[in-house]
Amino acid sequence: MICWLPVAGGLGAMLYLVLPFEPSVLCVVLVTVLPILTGGACFWWGWQRLFPRLLGFALLSAAIGFGDLAFQARMQPPMPALPTHATVLTGRVQSLEILPPRNDDEDDGHRVTLADAVFETPVDAGMAPLRRTLHIRLRDDDDLLPEPGSTIRLRTMLRAPPPPSWPGGRDLQREAWFSGLAGSGYALGPASLSGAPSHQSWLESLRETVALRANAALSDQTAAIAATFLAGEAGSIDQHTRETFSASGLAHLLAVAGLHLGLVMAAVIVTLRCGLAAIEYVALRWPCRQIAAVAGLLAGVGYVMLTGAHLPSLRALGMASIVTLAIVTGRRVLSMRSLSIVALLILLVSPVSVVDVSFQMSFAAVMGLIAGYGALREPLMRLRGEGEWYRVVASHCAALVLTSLLAGLATLPVSMAHFGALQPWFVLANLVAVPLAAVWIMPVGLLALVAMPFHAEAPFLKLMGVGIRIVQALAERVAAFPMAHQPVPAMPGWGLLLVMLGLCFLCLWKGRVCLAGLLPIAVGLVSIWLAPKPDILVSPDAGLMAVRHQGVLLVGPHSSLQRRTLEDWQQALALPTAPLPSGCLSGPCRMPLGAQTVLLRVRDASDGNTLPTMEQCEGVSLFISASPARKGCPDVPSIDRFSVWRDGAYSVFAGRGLTVVSDRSWRGNRLWVPPVGWHGMPNLPLAQSE
Repeated sequence: MICWLPVAGGLGAMLYLVLPFEPSVLCVVLVTVLPILTGGACFWWGWQRLFPRLLGFALLSAAIGFGDLAFQARMQPPMPALPTHATVLTGRVQSLEILPPRNDDEDDGHRVTLADAVFETPVDAGMAPLRRTLHIRLRDDDDLLPEPGSTIRLRTMLRAPPPPSWPGGRDLQREAWFSGLAGSGYALGPASLSGAPSHQSWLESLRETVALRANAALSDQTAAIAATFLAGEAGSIDQHTRETFSASGLAHLLAVAGLHLGLVMAAVIVTLRCGLAAIEYVALRWPCRQIAAVAGLLAGVGYVMLTGAHLPSLRALGMASIVTLAIVTGRRVLSMRSLSIVALLILLVSPVSVVDVSFQMSFAAVMGLIAGYGALREPLMRLRGEGEWYRVVASHCAALVLTSLLAGLATLPVSMAHFGALQPWFVLANLVAVPLAAVWIMPVGLLALVAMPFHAEAPFLKLMGVGIRIVQALAERVAAFPMAHQPVPAMPGWGLLLVMLGLCFLCLWKGRVCLAGLLPIAVGLVSIWLAPKPDILVSPDAGLMAVRHQGVLLVGPHSSLQRRTLEDWQQALALPTAPLPSGCLSGPCRMPLGAQTVLLRVRDASDGNTLPTMEQCEGVSLFISASPARKGCPDVPSIDRFSVWRDGAYSVFAGRGLTVVSDRSWRGNRLWVPPVGWHGMPNLPLAQSE
């Protein structure tokens, strides 16, 4: 039952995130302290009884999860007011990231993460440096590649994190609030060094050097994938490669996480242990297994730091530390208890990780592997038999199949919920790609890292590139299979919650009763098709409208600025797109929506001054306009430019009547949801009366 502590803590954090309002400090204190006191009373009253003890631990964990996330949310620095026009800024470079080229005939782009930025505008004169970071894409023709730690000055266009594309969509504003990001933008001119360089991060410089060496020895996307494996620089991987790896079920190879860390540690452990065992004196007197395990952990720490110390790799490193501790102390290496300890520590440090896709997928995969191998241990032992060579080969092949199958099935619902796609051929692709990465790509990559100080890495990088190209060809081939990438509609939040709770029950509970966890998993999967789908979508700036009609998403005219919004809508509804009828492009048009009728105005050159006719408004239940409605249809509810300015994107559901849902009504009044007309905290200190 101790393994359920992180589950209860995650539910407490989820309770804070789904609230439709921001709780006051007094409310947070009461919701945190009262359950803790109640849990303590349960311990005092019935520690020797099972139910009071379980209730006490559940209340204690959930309250800590709720209070921890509420406290961290209030401790975040406020969102600053970013200039709405071109401005010159000065900032310190935290990191430099390689981006894929926009066109085939261009070179790779670069994006810098700036800290302590200062805007050179009259209204911001004398401002303190920003407490949040900025992501700035440099010009493609800019020859300056600033090193981490240097201070640069450049002219940019900035924008704050955008709101969700549709009510219930991905909340980039919440992610930015907790990640410390203030916004993003692009450079309008070349960057220049400003002032003396500050303290330079040798680790970031090392990462950039490794990525540049990989790009010098290899080419195209092979170099981008090699830079990802060796330095965690995944920004230069283009969209086509990502889609190909996603369709073939190999997308996890492009994100440095537990698999890469495990392969690095395994290569070091196997090499060192075989080397120590080859020395008779050492093999007979030294604890070779423990020495190799500790050395592998140290190599894993170095690899995680080299690849950027991202949250997925830190989670995997925590699990690896527990495993190493078990090896050194002679305890069981892999267990649900060690996994729960790591999950609990992560949720205490970063409780918002409970809604992070990498957190959910990594722990779902490890839970599935531990529970699956625990249930199949006896059949695997019988297959291995007395250790005949053919039985050993068969057992290793069965282990490869089971690893891909168990991890893939455990993460499949999570992948469907977050990425809106089903990859049925993931087992076949992973059966070849994962062993290839284990015995070829990652060991040769480690040799390249060792050889880099001597400038002898080129042969190893070339050999590593051959293995990567084989994986690329495999991904291309599998992605071309029938139904390799089957789009599915968006899973509602309660459906994903049921899936995760069912998976936890299936993996954490003992005995055949655990099979009851399959029921909530099935209900969660079916919720994809049970949840109502919006019939009309309006973008956060009213520049794009879409109508769901007969299995097609009819889309109005739009610019390239709305391309990302349209992609989010397609992923959420899993529908092809087609243009709206031509009559909707010349003026207001009537669209039937079940038993209701909606009047659409997707274009209006008069900016709302030309009102719809009485004939057009007759029998209309809703008026949607890209320009100000100006009460064009009297006594008819409307959604116009001012509506989305106040409340964000809109969804309209047809039934007996029309149900209108705005983004603001969906997310509520939270810290990361800007109030109406709010552009951020001013960068200059306000007077006491202000």
